[in-house]
Amino acid sequence: MERLLDVIAILSLVLLIVVLRSLRREHIRVEHSVSWLAACAALLILSRSHWLLDRASAFLDLTEPAIALIFMILAVFLGVFYRFSRVISELKDMNITLTQKVAILEYKLRMNEEEQK
Repeated sequence: MERLLDVIAILSLVLLIVVLRSLRREHIRVEHSVSWLAACAALLILSRSHWLLDRASAFLDLTEPAIALIFMILAVFLGVFYRFSRVISELKDMNITLTQKVAILEYKLRMNEEEQK
């Protein structure tokens, strides 16, 4: 299990570096990077804290702390994915509203041009 925890710690550090580099190069926005940074921190803390992992596996009534870790990883990333689904839905709604407003403005502009002729 120690090897699994080491691999997860390394992967969380790699993910942290990737997120920070993307943030620095402005590939992602700050408000979107917060979820990924929190997920990285959660993975790193969980993989390095045996006490916390043992407590979580006892709370979840699991015999193996590795299963608790995998369950918590799934929960963390499901939370991140849900947050981004909400962001995407909000952006889609904003796109529809913007498209409708542009269409209304184009219609009014066309009507104005026809009245002036």
